[in-house]
Amino acid sequence: MNKVFLLFFILVALTSCDIKRKDKIADDQSKALEQAIKDTTTVQIIDSTYNFGKVTDGELVEYNYRFKNTGNKPLVVIDANASCGCTVPERPDKPILPGEIGFIKIVFNSKGRVGETHKTITVHSNAKPDFPILELRGDVLEKKQ
Repeated sequence: MNKVFLLFFILVALTSCDIKRKDKIADDQSKALEQAIKDTTTVQIIDSTYNFGKVTDGELVEYNYRFKNTGNKPLVVIDANASCGCTVPERPDKPILPGEIGFIKIVFNSKGRVGETHKTITVHSNAKPDFPILELRGDVLEKKQ
């Protein structure tokens, strides 16, 4: 009985140490992100509008909007949101260092979106002035049966 209790105690102790370590890592990452957000930088947008032309209803459109960190601090993309659920933006996971080029990847699902399309992507970052609104345009054609 004592061996079972001792084994249980050791497992609990080891698990709690790991939790504290993970909490410290998360706190350190959170503090680094907060500092990066406070340190503003500048950004040059290389691609602000993309016209995908004509696609057939149901096709996926993928594109990478390019931007360059023209400041002297890391550029942190906090969030990227689209004007519609049919467009999914993907922000960079890591800060973009000064002089580097970064990407905001989008995937547009044209299913059920027949007609002229105009979608916008809003990017939140530590850039001043702020990112301009990114635009996605094109025509979705009816699928021929």
